[in-house]
Amino acid sequence: MWHDTSSLAGMLRSGRGIIEPDESVESPTTKRRIKNLLDVAGITEQLILIRPRPATQEELAAVHDREYITAVKAMSDDSGGDARMDQPLGETPFGPGGFEIAALAAGGVMAAVDAVASGRVDNAYALVRPPGHHAEASHGFGFCVFNNGAVAARHAQRMCGLRRIALVDWDAHHGSGAEHIFWTDPSVLTISIHQDGAFPPGSGSISDIGAGEGTGYNLNIPLPAGSGAGAYLAAFERVIVPALRRFGPDMIIVPCGFDAGCFDPMSRMMLHADCFRTMARHVQMAAEELCAGRLVLCHEGGYHKTSVPFLGLAVIEQMAGISSGMVDPFQSIIEQYPFQGLQPHQDDVLRQVEKLVERL
Repeated sequence: MWHDTSSLAGMLRSGRGIIEPDESVESPTTKRRIKNLLDVAGITEQLILIRPRPATQEELAAVHDREYITAVKAMSDDSGGDARMDQPLGETPFGPGGFEIAALAAGGVMAAVDAVASGRVDNAYALVRPPGHHAEASHGFGFCVFNNGAVAARHAQRMCGLRRIALVDWDAHHGSGAEHIFWTDPSVLTISIHQDGAFPPGSGSISDIGAGEGTGYNLNIPLPAGSGAGAYLAAFERVIVPALRRFGPDMIIVPCGFDAGCFDPMSRMMLHADCFRTMARHVQMAAEELCAGRLVLCHEGGYHKTSVPFLGLAVIEQMAGISSGMVDPFQSIIEQYPFQGLQPHQDDVLRQVEKLVERL
């Protein structure tokens, strides 16, 4: 809750006589409200809480350049800075002590991996901040300082004896960082289902499949804006689950963004809570079938303050096998919107990606 992005207004830098200062969309609010709703629903008290720890610089260096880690630490020890090292005015600011908070977020996902790999818990949800899935090896990007999911994947391989890791990223924006980090690595399957062209610009094409020994181990499902539950669930049934079966992971890690929710200000998708619940069920069943149930979700985007907590509640209820009986007040509204079913132009995208799955 103390990660400071106060120089942002929405998603833009404030000041300079143009943008009036305001709250960043990547604020503590949605994360806090998820926790509050879990408390009110009586879910928190039924869960096993996992204590996070900071990732060490050595652990971060498993996926990030040491020069980048050193630079973030130096800015953090001073007055803060911006993790977007490749541009003078980026969109990934952090305040003093930001390094320690970002390392704690990455370490929190690692702690979740340890708890699942050891059998202490059946599965885990890491409600962490700042997010991670856009962070590159050499710089932060898109609110992300360190790539939490990628760091956790390497940790699972190096310290938990798990050889093959699948990353299933359902944030509305392309999982660009993990794609690039594991571009030539056949031991990590990276799958991203996202809004076509939303962010980063020009990223997440179907034709981007990896290179070298990693060719074929990167799958992008760039769904058109306006996709609803029909398109997403068809993608899971026809692309994501079959790809997981062909790959045979030892653990599944899901960079879990809720910004494909219908009311999110940062995307134009139409998902509701039951769709997220069903997506969670798909990866949970795949994990049970393929890797002894080893499943970790790590929190990414999701910026609509009032609806995101119900999306998170649905996912965590599914993972924990608990029903609070709490009704999502947005569910019936979203279900009535037109074009929730799979549309022909969305089906065309899935047909293209299905051909790539057959080559795994």
